[in-house]
Amino acid sequence: MTLDRDSLFIGGTWAKPATDQVLEVVSPHSEEVVARVPEGSTADIDAAVAAARQAFDEGPWPRMKPEERIAVIQNLSGLYAARLDEMAQVISTEMGSPISFSTLAQASAPWMQIEAFLAIARDFSWESTRPGALGSEVMVRHEPVGVVAAIPPWNVPQFTVMSKLVPALLAGCTVVVKPAPETPLDCYLLAELLVEAGVPEGVVSIVAGGRTVGEHLVRHPGVDKVAFTGSTAAGRLIGAICGEQLKRVSLELGGKSAAIVLDDAEEAAVIEGLKFLGVMNSGQACVAQTRVLVSRDRHDAFAVALADAIGGMQVGDPLDPASEIGPMVARRQQERVEKYIALGQEEGAQLLTGGNGRPEGLDTGWYVRPTVFAGVDNRMRIAQEEIFGPVLSVIPYDDVADAVRIANESDYGLAGTVWTTDQERGIDVARQVRAGTYGINTYTMDFAAPFGGFKASGLGREFGPEGLAEYTELKSVYLSAPAM
Repeated sequence: MTLDRDSLFIGGTWAKPATDQVLEVVSPHSEEVVARVPEGSTADIDAAVAAARQAFDEGPWPRMKPEERIAVIQNLSGLYAARLDEMAQVISTEMGSPISFSTLAQASAPWMQIEAFLAIARDFSWESTRPGALGSEVMVRHEPVGVVAAIPPWNVPQFTVMSKLVPALLAGCTVVVKPAPETPLDCYLLAELLVEAGVPEGVVSIVAGGRTVGEHLVRHPGVDKVAFTGSTAAGRLIGAICGEQLKRVSLELGGKSAAIVLDDAEEAAVIEGLKFLGVMNSGQACVAQTRVLVSRDRHDAFAVALADAIGGMQVGDPLDPASEIGPMVARRQQERVEKYIALGQEEGAQLLTGGNGRPEGLDTGWYVRPTVFAGVDNRMRIAQEEIFGPVLSVIPYDDVADAVRIANESDYGLAGTVWTTDQERGIDVARQVRAGTYGINTYTMDFAAPFGGFKASGLGREFGPEGLAEYTELKSVYLSAPAM
């Protein structure tokens, strides 16, 4: 089966692209081209926004009752569930995510988001009446924000598409999705499902492309809101553009999460947890627990045990179910991670496992050896900057207050964990760490709860009723005159 495509999905139909430019999708494992698809241009974005604008201003979708839109998205959910294995295979092929992670997070989790948002939408207070302070009666309405530009990254493409597309559609918005150029293939499958589910023409367009196309979409006067997941640097630019235009914006950006290991924590349980949470998706995850804070007394022994576990993880072909760590998405990402590994050694951190050099037995692919540094000072760049690869830094602390200080000594505030046998003690730590999401002896994203970050980790929230509300505007309708 070929993965090549020759059309773009514009206004809910397959359309010829405006140019003959092509995106080559390269396997991060074999370094061979696995598909060629059209590269969207600014003209294609203009066509997509025009379709979305007309569908919002004149079409039926924003004017449907919420239960009518819910019925269409319920159709999408059933269709999506039937093709989870195919979605996981496509994403592992295009970006190198281990198939075990793709099955769990790249395919099943997006479907779980659909189901969670459906449940939220059914109970959402789309329109309510309240008594006014002046003795009048007031109706408060949640109305769709308008045309939404949804811009997902390459690391978890469907996961981040769904966190924007589904609540936007349920709210009555129309959407233009711009996938990353590295990962356009999964959205072709999504487009097929949207048509089959009965989403009306004009409501959704999908145009893959690079930065020029993305910035054109963000600046487009026909767009009412931008929803972006990606780097903090790109987020700052998008936020500045939206600020100039007073355009609604939500930004889910980078992280440098700290796992605080208290002295009463069970070492084996913590290490088993960090084997997943520290290097999930081969370390290409914004919520990865890449700073591991351990008391000074336990630091040396714990760091060695963690290094043994991480160093023993199987690196290899992402389509092999036994692989725990796959390649980086692109050569540039491999080189970026290797530069940080070299920098950590230059900064004086102790390399316990990994380091630069191709993993044994892999002749091709953009692989990085899973790496653990010990004795890291939190002021080092490897502890402050998002590496986005399988690199962990073990940092010693003096007491719990010092651990909280170190965890908060970061420009980021997206996620974090604390590991302890005393839940109340864990909750006390969670209350002190400035992060938007936090876990005690675990970390997960519950789609009924808001997800997002403090500080440079972004603006706004995804998931939960709060994530649905991000795609609405509030309108107050005064139903009666105030008492005089």
